[in-house]
Amino acid sequence: MKPETDDYLPLAPATLHILLSLAGEPMHGYGIMQEVLRQSGGRYNLGPGTLYDNLQRLMKQRMVEEVAGPRDAENSRRRYYRLSSLGRGVLSQEIVRLEDVVHEGKMRLRSLKPGRA
Repeated sequence: MKPETDDYLPLAPATLHILLSLAGEPMHGYGIMQEVLRQSGGRYNLGPGTLYDNLQRLMKQRMVEEVAGPRDAENSRRRYYRLSSLGRGVLSQEIVRLEDVVHEGKMRLRSLKPGRA
């Protein structure tokens, strides 16, 4: 049986950030780490061990695939990664799930009367 995108949810923070980083274009490992720092405003620092362990798992799950780098790449030893169609679907579903969580949280906070928190 083929796994459904919901089968992978919820995503761990490192997985979410990696998939978000790859949503735009293929990137190499160091580029992914820099993009995670940028998108998190410097609050989430993804180390190389965590990154490459997660990339291996994501490739095994077929959410990420290794691709050839740009022809003009200065370092041809770098490996480039991109989202697969499954990875894009999982990321989309996680974003919907997180939007629902945020919506529910906002509703609950609004319903609190001042002084009860």
